[in-house]
Amino acid sequence: MEDTLFSGDVKRPLADRLRPRKLEEVVGQNHLTGDDAPIGRMLKSGKITSFILWGPPGCGKTTIARLIAEYTNLYFEQISAVFSGVADLKKVFQYAKERRSGQGKGTLLFVDEIHRFNKSQQDGFLPYVEDGTVILVGATTENPSFELNSALLSRCQVFVLNRLTPDNFEELLQRAEKE
Repeated sequence: MEDTLFSGDVKRPLADRLRPRKLEEVVGQNHLTGDDAPIGRMLKSGKITSFILWGPPGCGKTTIARLIAEYTNLYFEQISAVFSGVADLKKVFQYAKERRSGQGKGTLLFVDEIHRFNKSQQDGFLPYVEDGTVILVGATTENPSFELNSALLSRCQVFVLNRLTPDNFEELLQRAEKE
């Protein structure tokens, strides 16, 4: 008998196979993603601003950022503060400028573990956020008030994501059985 949890495309991890394809499928974060919630309202208005997603591991930070880029037709650029430095950021900003001037397409820059950049590296984002070269979406598991500098925080909203509940996991298990 075939185990349903592992059937299908077994080359992709289950978490990836269950990754929401629409914002409405994101579990446990309706306070941010619902129609009348902050991210839902941003998407409805078509005016996306830079923000920080603060929450525990596995709550949907990366998924939400990807979906926002898809909904808004922004180019999705992802970097990790663990593996990236100033040179990587300069390339991202240069490509974003070229994309905006050449194709008229904006860039959503998703920075995973943004709190790992030091304060001066965080300052490097400021001119590009201010002039609209990128829409910055940072993800962190640490309190942004302590880990991000005040200049960057003043240019971003902070959204707090919930830890997934047992009911959320039940919903995901039901989804996995259908997969």
